[in-house]
Amino acid sequence: MNFWWLSLSGAGLGIVSASLVGASRSTIPAAEARVFHAVNGLPGWLYWPLWAPMQLGNLVVGTLAGVAVGWAVGEWIVVIGSIVAMWLKLVSEKVIRKRMAGWLAVRQRPGTSQVDATLRGKDVPSKGASFPSGHVILVAAVACVVLPVLPTWSWWIPALLVFLVMFGRVFVGAHNPLDVTAGLGTGLVVGGLIALFVA
Repeated sequence: MNFWWLSLSGAGLGIVSASLVGASRSTIPAAEARVFHAVNGLPGWLYWPLWAPMQLGNLVVGTLAGVAVGWAVGEWIVVIGSIVAMWLKLVSEKVIRKRMAGWLAVRQRPGTSQVDATLRGKDVPSKGASFPSGHVILVAAVACVVLPVLPTWSWWIPALLVFLVMFGRVFVGAHNPLDVTAGLGTGLVVGGLIALFVA
């Protein structure tokens, strides 16, 4: 089973590496802009069904969700793992932003980096560095941490929640697509390594 978690971390490393390469440019790539507008331009009513899952990317809410799963199944290692995931989210986000320091002026929030971006919600910033998505790092990492204590038939639920956070962050205009794929990759690296100790 350890091979599975190592493979998950390896896949995450590949995703975040590809995202870093794609984002290390003097402008937002045209293909990324097209994907952004395709998602961001969807009907506004989607905001309400996406709002609740997006809260799982919040530092407190996402961490407490992992803690709650650990408490519910009586596995303190999951509780500890969720807290470690929160801490590593903060560390990894800073490390990646330092690595991307030369490109952060380009990797701004869509309100600055995209033409005619629609910002939804009072808490969506219009400017500031947005690479990688911290919301996605956290939810992906915590999802990996709780997977070992869930029945395998239910693994689609955490996977769906991660996707909804990724999709939602682009939809509300908080992130560009490569921001969220970098967050996914980073979260898988972090969460996969923590899951080694949970499994």
